[in-house]
Amino acid sequence: MSVNIRRVVAGEEDTVRAADALFDDPVDLDATRRFLADDANVLLVAYVDGEPAGFVTGTELTHPDKSAPELFLNELGVVEAHRGRGIGRALVQKLWSAAQERGYRGMWVLTDADSAAANSVYAAAGGKDAGAEVMFQWGET
Repeated sequence: MSVNIRRVVAGEEDTVRAADALFDDPVDLDATRRFLADDANVLLVAYVDGEPAGFVTGTELTHPDKSAPELFLNELGVVEAHRGRGIGRALVQKLWSAAQERGYRGMWVLTDADSAAANSVYAAAGGKDAGAEVMFQWGET
């Protein structure tokens, strides 16, 4: 199995469209353009033998009292047929490397405590459990 992970950048909307099956919902071209045009966003796609197999997105968070931004790992997805093969771990590690190259002070993600697969991937990629968190949300997600 040959895995290649690459960053998708502005102007490569067709690359995202070709990986449509990786996402929860159909790819929206306008949303894709906005996402890729903003340097605060990162989209990495993993390919297995040339076919899209997984992705991870991150968004820079900057705060007035922090000397450097953090990267919020927004979403991770791996095609079911390729799960359990280290692709999710590799995507998260590559995202963390990108964050470090940009000088970010850290990277974080929220996940459900009962999501064994997600917790396993994040731990295998070097993430540390920060303890119990409570998430509030507004509007639709």
